[in-house]
Amino acid sequence: MLIFNANVHPMDKKVIENGFVLLEDGKVAALGPMEDCPPVLPGDVDAQGGQLYPGWVDAHCHLGLLADGQTYDQDDCNEESDPVTPHLRAIDALYPLDNCFKEAREGGVTTVLTGPGSANAIGGQFAAVKTAGRWIDDMVVKAPVAMKFALGENPKGVYSEKKESPMTRMATAALIRENLAQAAEYLRKKQAAAEDEDKDPPDFDAKLEALAPVLEKKLPAHFHAHRADDIATAVRIAKEFDLNYVIIHGTEGHLVADLLAAEGARVVTGPIIGDRSKPELSRQTLGNTAALAKAGVKVAICTDHPENPVQYLPLAAAIAAKNGLDPEQALRAISIDAAEIAGIADRVGSITPGKDADLVLYSGHPFDLQSQIQGVWIDGARVKE
Repeated sequence: MLIFNANVHPMDKKVIENGFVLLEDGKVAALGPMEDCPPVLPGDVDAQGGQLYPGWVDAHCHLGLLADGQTYDQDDCNEESDPVTPHLRAIDALYPLDNCFKEAREGGVTTVLTGPGSANAIGGQFAAVKTAGRWIDDMVVKAPVAMKFALGENPKGVYSEKKESPMTRMATAALIRENLAQAAEYLRKKQAAAEDEDKDPPDFDAKLEALAPVLEKKLPAHFHAHRADDIATAVRIAKEFDLNYVIIHGTEGHLVADLLAAEGARVVTGPIIGDRSKPELSRQTLGNTAALAKAGVKVAICTDHPENPVQYLPLAAAIAAKNGLDPEQALRAISIDAAEIAGIADRVGSITPGKDADLVLYSGHPFDLQSQIQGVWIDGARVKE
């Protein structure tokens, strides 16, 4: 299928004014200017000068774990019985028939990273999934895609109410360190047993088994951290254990942007739309993403759905642009940069031959509130007219 007469924004190359994109077998097969366009056939789409972008990527949310109009049975975001739950997998709780998946794809958000909340010091395994489908196994882009860690107010608050550890920031960090150290010892014993048949492997431990890929840098560590001191703790732990890490939220990142740039940290900012609903958000600013980017930090933008409805991801990027972030960089923060930070840029995030045919067609610029979404495709199938 062809989409033609479009202004194509690949996001990894220059804009192709009046161009085409060819879709075959759910992938992008080719793109280019109209003079190179293959013959148009019945069923092909005339974009009529519209703006064609890759489907948007939300780099952090809880879509499918906190269902629309939630009741007790629809809340599977936080397992508050244990502050250390790395063996929990998002795909075991995702509900793809939640109405918010439909709202996501109709808003042009075609891929999300979704998973456990921030009640626990170690929350579990995030998944990257498409927003179209009825069977979550068929929607997976990558699972697991990250291990969720949380610092600061949330785990402290949850377990203080229970009169259990962690009740302080120190205890939260200590729990994370303890379990990473145990996982390192678990890995060492497994390796020793593999190399020497006279040595017994360690007894199977689901938690340590889940943490092993984090230590091997096969699975990124995503640290929920709002305050500057919590951000620093995340970086400190990541350096101690040589982790491939990403800071999630980074609300006070603007106060230490130069330091984060010097560390080579990556930050997923958001939710951008909202009030200062808890103490660690007291220094929230709409210019946070811009300040980080200007300092040289690689950024993505998230909705943290349902904190912000997932379909408002482009609006969040527009607000970041209005408050100092370069508009093109703001678009990258919900497309190719988000995909690269998530480790899924081989599949999504740009209109590139060989990548998934996830596309969104606008009547005008995505940041113009009057622009209409005229079409959305996921894996080459049209999911919105």
